Amino acid sequence: MTTAKGNVFVISAASGTGKTTLVSRLTAHNPNIRVSVSHTTRAPRENEQHGKHYYFTTREHFTELVGQGAFLEHAEVFGNLYGTSAAAVQEMCAQGLDVILEIDVQGAEQVRKALPEAVSIFILPPSLAVLEQRLRNRQTDSEEVIARRLSEAEQEIRYAFAFDYIVVNNDLVQAESDLLHIFKAQRLLLRNQTLNVEKILQNL
Repeated sequence: MTTAKGNVFVISAASGTGKTTLVSRLTAHNPNIRVSVSHTTRAPRENEQHGKHYYFTTREHFTELVGQGAFLEHAEVFGNLYGTSAAAVQEMCAQGLDVILEIDVQGAEQVRKALPEAVSIFILPPSLAVLEQRLRNRQTDSEEVIARRLSEAEQEIRYAFAFDYIVVNNDLVQAESDLLHIFKAQRLLLRNQTLNVEKILQNL
């Protein structure tokens, strides 16, 4: 039996909105949804595994991959290079898996150009005031860092108009449910149901 191809979902958000937590919950509860593993030139942190958290590589090799057009998107962040492998995403989709690219708004724009059929989702906080409170509740950042994150968040939120779907993360359970509904709806599109239609017609 032929398996229908999976879909690619780009998920972006401002820092502190809860994107990573939402994606972790979604993949933990749905084994047919996976997160794309990025390539990076930064050194592994404690407990990070090659191939699971990132594909760790050298700057030289990363640059070679860029020249080969191997990445759907790539960027330099704080002196380190990050990129999403086109081949790895295509392989997972071919297995019938839905693939999440958890990337920033600039990366999302690159993916939209390279992969127009990708579905883009932006995660919004209920308000900037709530976002500020969440950042303060972490108790890990200085006032200067919090101010910078809020300023960056305001700029990133302006990019939300370029995305296909908006999910407001006011409640984790509800936001996860909203995300899952988007994934399921995409599965029900005609282009993803062609095999089922053809199977029924063959049995008439």
